[in-house]
Amino acid sequence: MKSFVVNVMAVIRRELRVIRQRPVYMIASVGVLAFCIVFFMTFLKDRQPYDLPVGVVDSDRSSLSRNFIRQIEATKIGKTVSFSTYAEARHALQTGRVTAFFVIPEHFYDDVLSYRQPTLAFYVNTVYFIGGSLSYKELLTLANLSSGAVQRELLRAKGMSDTEIMGQIQPIVIDSHQIGNPTMDYKAFLLNALLPGILEAIVILVTVYALGSELKYGTSRHLLEKAGGSMSAALLGKLIPYTALFVLLGLTCDFILYGRTGFPMAGSVLNMCVGTVALILASEAVAVFIIGTLPVLRLAISIAALYSTLGFSMAGFSLPVEAMPPYIRGLSAVFPVRHYYLMYVQEAFFAGGFGGWYMQLAYMLLFLFLPATVYGRLRKAYENLNFPRN
Repeated sequence: MKSFVVNVMAVIRRELRVIRQRPVYMIASVGVLAFCIVFFMTFLKDRQPYDLPVGVVDSDRSSLSRNFIRQIEATKIGKTVSFSTYAEARHALQTGRVTAFFVIPEHFYDDVLSYRQPTLAFYVNTVYFIGGSLSYKELLTLANLSSGAVQRELLRAKGMSDTEIMGQIQPIVIDSHQIGNPTMDYKAFLLNALLPGILEAIVILVTVYALGSELKYGTSRHLLEKAGGSMSAALLGKLIPYTALFVLLGLTCDFILYGRTGFPMAGSVLNMCVGTVALILASEAVAVFIIGTLPVLRLAISIAALYSTLGFSMAGFSLPVEAMPPYIRGLSAVFPVRHYYLMYVQEAFFAGGFGGWYMQLAYMLLFLFLPATVYGRLRKAYENLNFPRN
């Protein structure tokens, strides 16, 4: 046991020298994560995008149409841009100058007063997901409110009281509660799921590169010599420095999200730290499995990048897994970030505690058995160097 610890320490010292000599490890881990944090924190510093350009084609030019335009400009989302024709507005939408535009037809005011149900058309560019979605929501809300306002004035002219009017215009009152993110902060919506996904990708790619570079540069035998011929000591000693670095990065993310910026957290930050550590360990296990299955650095990096990218889609924070086809739904379980996301929902939104997410923790820990399935194959690759290096 003593010799095993000595061998592990020897490998750790060797790996620390490698990290100092090759800045790619720090750039790919600390640099990338720091850039993502700074970028998204500053990009969404106002919680939501404001003053989105919305085109207007006002063919009526009545007091009612001008009032509708003023209502859009009074919101925090819209900033109107006038166009004289539909073709100009459509070209601006297609070229990205505006996120949406609406067309007020001729005789709009007269048709309203005459009960002819004029059509108020608006067009949204959903290629820009956030801008298009917010513009659509704002325009639809204003259109419904304007319709209600017109009905209210007409019913008032008929002598009805405001109570009777509201009973007809809005017979059912909606009382909505946005759980976990009442301010609709897009930082809280995106970063709580995006940063763990980026962290998982960093862990997998850096770990695959660290293990695969020993094969590419033909230094794996020297590594085994430092480990006293023990593959277990070589793997453990090589992964310990990276694990410490990844855990430090993960806990820093948790501190920034739930401490510094005050993102919604109904449960315990300590529990989220436990989930972050489990995510890192599971991601490292996946990386060992990938390089053990394909002990060629070029192929392993490609597979790791593809796997990490799919993790964002299969985690379920952009499209619910339950809405996916059945043959795709089960694949989400093979991504650690999926289980982390479910744990996050239970802890941050519902304060479920250990009893609410212990199964997700168990699923993430199951990934730790993956390296055992490729242990022998990776050891032979390290000893024989019988795989192509390019």
